[in-house]
Amino acid sequence: MEDLNFRRISIDPEICGGRPCIRGTRMRVSDVIEMLASGATMTEILTDYNYLTEEDISSALAYAARATNHRVITTA
Repeated sequence: MEDLNFRRISIDPEICGGRPCIRGTRMRVSDVIEMLASGATMTEILTDYNYLTEEDISSALAYAARATNHRVITTA
């Protein structure tokens, strides 16, 4: 993932229990992903949360994609 995406995501133990958030907000990455998974459009999210940007939502998606891309190790 490009560093640009990481700059929009922050992890601070004092904010939202250390869960990844959109920088400068208390909007968790998981909140954005859940809204999209529930059928909300980017336009709807941006209307409801006017402090977010398209780049914030794209960064949340990229962060979530990277977080789920883990190595699978099989053993005998």
